[in-house]
Amino acid sequence: MYLGFDLGTSALKAVLINHSGEVIDQQSHAYPVSQPKPLWSEQNPEDWWQAIQAVTHQLGRAHDLSNLKAMGIAGQMHGATLLDSHGQVLRPCILWNDGRSFQECEDLMREHTDFCERSGNLAMPGFTAPKLVWVARHEPEVFSQLAKVLLPKDYLVWRLTGVYASDMSDAAGTLWLNPAKRDWDDQLLAATGLNRTYMPELFEGNQIVGHLSTNIAKELGLPEVPVVAGAGDNAAGAVGVGIVDAGDAFLSLGTSGVLFVASSAHHANPENTVHAFCHCLPDRWHQMAVSLSAANCLSWFSGLVDKDVPTLLQELEDSGIEQTRVIFLPYLSGERTPHNDPMASACFFGATNATTRAELTLAILEGVAFSFADGRDALLSAGTLFKQISLIGGGARSKRWRQIIADVLNQPLVFRDGGEVGPGLGAARLAHLAMEPEKLESICRAPEVLAHHQPDPEKQQYYQNRLSKYRQLYQITQHLNRE
Repeated sequence: MYLGFDLGTSALKAVLINHSGEVIDQQSHAYPVSQPKPLWSEQNPEDWWQAIQAVTHQLGRAHDLSNLKAMGIAGQMHGATLLDSHGQVLRPCILWNDGRSFQECEDLMREHTDFCERSGNLAMPGFTAPKLVWVARHEPEVFSQLAKVLLPKDYLVWRLTGVYASDMSDAAGTLWLNPAKRDWDDQLLAATGLNRTYMPELFEGNQIVGHLSTNIAKELGLPEVPVVAGAGDNAAGAVGVGIVDAGDAFLSLGTSGVLFVASSAHHANPENTVHAFCHCLPDRWHQMAVSLSAANCLSWFSGLVDKDVPTLLQELEDSGIEQTRVIFLPYLSGERTPHNDPMASACFFGATNATTRAELTLAILEGVAFSFADGRDALLSAGTLFKQISLIGGGARSKRWRQIIADVLNQPLVFRDGGEVGPGLGAARLAHLAMEPEKLESICRAPEVLAHHQPDPEKQQYYQNRLSKYRQLYQITQHLNRE
């Protein structure tokens, strides 16, 4: 058996697979996000550790884990987990959707003219490097005690093994890595007042970084198995659905939204707000367009109207509504692709006395789909080539949402078995690959297709008009968020 963890924004999930790659069980444990000030988004790393304890014990009560062979961790990217020389956490982790460091991004780009060339990416507030500049400026007492900067899943790897390690896919999202060279860049580190001593050692995602320590193995009820470097959540999700070769692509409807395309070389195109990162497997890279709020938009609305998401989706189906005049901008946490605008905000536009809750639900599904259209167009403008696009993420369980995205993109999509557990499954597959590296093709196979979605020609005019208005709405309102 192999165990994969997915350290998400709202919960940690565990996925247990057998030697054939079949999912035996999965468990999850939720934890909160703190937003103490506008644009801030933080978490307590100890909550992640308690979550990994909880899900592992849940699995242990249901299964004999003495035959576990290896484990891996996937995780939310870009978070800044700061440790002192004793391994103590200095402050709450600053998360991927934190927008406070916009000024620091502008300063890095202005003061270091080769920043994009070296990192392959624009400096954006969600990335790790500008967060450290913010900490140095605004919390100098914290920065002065800093000994290690770890990404969220790397903090858990350290707790499990005692080893400071990161993988290429996650490290690329810090802006301290040169993705083409797959190595830390000394000048990028120096631009933020750091050097290599603050960084973990780099590994490929399927490389073993250490073993479960004796005390932790006893605490979790596990054998002292190898632990691999793992991957950022998107690269791990790609491995989970077999996206490993150039042109393979997936669209993730998770808390955030991602359109991910694998490539055989590093193709940077920062001027189009396209992310160009390393894949978690050797000699592979990928490009990404990112929407900061995807399924999170529906969760937010669910809490607002005090109805759970399945109830809202069923209400929409029962209503028979196919169109709405309401437009929703899904910018609850600002936006990356294509705007790089942490100040962008969400809104409903076009509501009247006759507008129903079901229409607002439909507007949210469409608004998120429109954000994917923006991301797709940014990737196309960067010269990205797509083959088949697979849907993953919790939101992809909705047949209606999948079809709306196919219609908006005017692109055939497939929904595969296990897509909702992609990152956790990918982490487990990376652990399996560490033990049998010659079996890449069979271990990272694409799961069974459960549904095909073809774009409906009769809806093309409707969605073209709606997408145009959606884009106009952002352009018209963007300045209002700065007043």
